[in-house]
Amino acid sequence: MATDAAPAWSLRRRLLAAIIAASSVLWLASLGIVTVIAWHETTEVFDDALEESGYMIMAATTDWDERGLLSELRPDSRARKVDMQYQIVVNGRVIQRTGGAPAQPFVAGFSKHDGFADAEADDRRWRVFVVRNQQRNVEVQVGQKYTKRLDILEELAEHLWLPVAGMLVLLALVCWLLTGRVLRPLRQTAAAIAAKTPDDLTLVPAAGQPNELRPIVQALNGVLGRLDHALQAERRFTADAAHELRTPLAGLHMHVQLLQRQHPALAAPFQKLRQDIGRSTALVDSLLTLARLDPLAREELIREPVALAPLLTRLRTAHAAEAAQRGITLEAHCALEQVQAHPVLLDIALRNLVENALRYCPDGSRIEIQAGWHHGQARITVRDNGPGVDATSIQRLTERFFRVLGQDASGSGLGLSIVKRIADLHGMTLHFGPGLDGRGLAVTLDLPSA
Repeated sequence: MATDAAPAWSLRRRLLAAIIAASSVLWLASLGIVTVIAWHETTEVFDDALEESGYMIMAATTDWDERGLLSELRPDSRARKVDMQYQIVVNGRVIQRTGGAPAQPFVAGFSKHDGFADAEADDRRWRVFVVRNQQRNVEVQVGQKYTKRLDILEELAEHLWLPVAGMLVLLALVCWLLTGRVLRPLRQTAAAIAAKTPDDLTLVPAAGQPNELRPIVQALNGVLGRLDHALQAERRFTADAAHELRTPLAGLHMHVQLLQRQHPALAAPFQKLRQDIGRSTALVDSLLTLARLDPLAREELIREPVALAPLLTRLRTAHAAEAAQRGITLEAHCALEQVQAHPVLLDIALRNLVENALRYCPDGSRIEIQAGWHHGQARITVRDNGPGVDATSIQRLTERFFRVLGQDASGSGLGLSIVKRIADLHGMTLHFGPGLDGRGLAVTLDLPSA
């Protein structure tokens, strides 16, 4: 049962999310600690203020009469943050108080000389400090609503949330930049791996890699080393096998030719056998050519100026007899003086293209070899007006041993693979298109700019 592919995810985003989540949790925890400490310190400061106010009022309360009974000292209209209220209590009765204090004492029956108490008055909680003068039977009670203390903390939070949120955003931005910088070796290593080609199996440099990435690079280098060893062994086997097969095939061809002369009555079967041996020899030669080309690197290829006109003339002359025998028109047009290439490999590539065209074109067709300039770039094209190749098969023409279905012509399926390998070594671009008269096939080699 097929399973859906796992969705792609970003290590950088996950790392950033983890950092921000951890920072937020720690920030909330530190905020809770700061709040507790702030509440404790605020309570101590306000308690000190209540205590000091109580003693000051007691010291200032030296005389009163009945005119002061139940008198209220109205505060101004401005809201005060601290907002402490006091009462002067005589014999359990409030004889003087501020406008915000209740008419009844904050604390009734206070037994100590002075001290703090929590009280409920007017449906609100108060923090009260009581100072008593037993000789005069006078009490001064100074109170403050707990809500005032909470209001200060809320106001502090209102002023702090925006800067804190801004700091979190700044933290996210800084973490994004830092994680990008920290993960840069990962991207560089990925780019080095992505730049690898089937011909480049050199090891990825492990020097300078971070410790976390070094095991991956070492494992990859191990895979590359084993792959290179396996490819080298395969190429040596292919080259040795192809080389060893050439001699017995040549001997077999000579023996069949001799038997054909000795037995003229069996000329037709022997001729078919000679053709099969010829195809086998061509296949071995192609395999040997590929085995020699595969280990080469583009940097190792020796290029030199190659005169194209004589090369195309030799190609046309070499295949003129076969073309004339089948009524095929073979033309060569050269508008390029010379190109930078390996002369032997360029000759092999063009010869394979011409032989492919001759092999798959019916009698009476037309083949044209053209070298010239196209938009300022050197181009060599071999066209024909043969049966052509369908759009599906044209994508696989350079695969080794691939042959288009329905073709009766003999072949090994390696010709265009050899051309593709030679083009890659030269940095050429190989592409296919329509041939002559809107039919057939055109194989084009675009040479790199000098």
